[in-house]
Amino acid sequence: MGVVEEIMLRQSVRVGMFLLGGGVALLYAAWFCYRGPSNLKTVVKAVPMLAFAVGAVATFGHPLIILALLASALGDIAISRPGERAFLVGLVSFAVAHLFYILRFWGLVGFEGVVALPWAAGLVVLFALSTERWLIPHTGALKWPVRVYVVLISLMGLTALGLTGVPFALVGALAFMASDTILAIQLFRMKEESRLQIPASVLLWLFYAGGQLAIVIGVGWAAPLFHL
Repeated sequence: MGVVEEIMLRQSVRVGMFLLGGGVALLYAAWFCYRGPSNLKTVVKAVPMLAFAVGAVATFGHPLIILALLASALGDIAISRPGERAFLVGLVSFAVAHLFYILRFWGLVGFEGVVALPWAAGLVVLFALSTERWLIPHTGALKWPVRVYVVLISLMGLTALGLTGVPFALVGALAFMASDTILAIQLFRMKEESRLQIPASVLLWLFYAGGQLAIVIGVGWAAPLFHL
């Protein structure tokens, strides 16, 4: 196989995996995300992030992005299972994914990027502090793990603010933060019988999966995949 053929093959794998991941993500949003635990639900939920990771690997994606996607896939598997232990595994997995994203974003923008939009940075900090009022008092024994998680998602948001030259990644990071916020509200503030549970689950998943794909497209490689 020549160089040109290999490039075309790798590009085809990337596009195919992104389409597969996106298609399965939409299927999960339409049918599975608001239903109870099942083996099929776990399998379907694991596919999108794994597919995005394979697409990135096929075209020499950045290691930190690939690791973040794999950690997210593990989190998806864990959080789709019942029980507090599974939830904690999912929480740790997503925290690790956020850490990988923080390192990637920081490597691109540094401290100057973080303070590029001081008003937006202030809003992120205010959001983090506000969780001490509306979220933490309702988390019971998970108080400190949730606090650590809030710090990590806020740091991811702060480092992402410097990605103004890569709107895909910036919007993706903010969408990821939004999905985490909706999840927190669902788990700790919303009644299980609430009529908002289903739309919240769908919105959460769309923000999450779409945000992850946008981050990959924006900063998954040494140069942006799309210059938008």
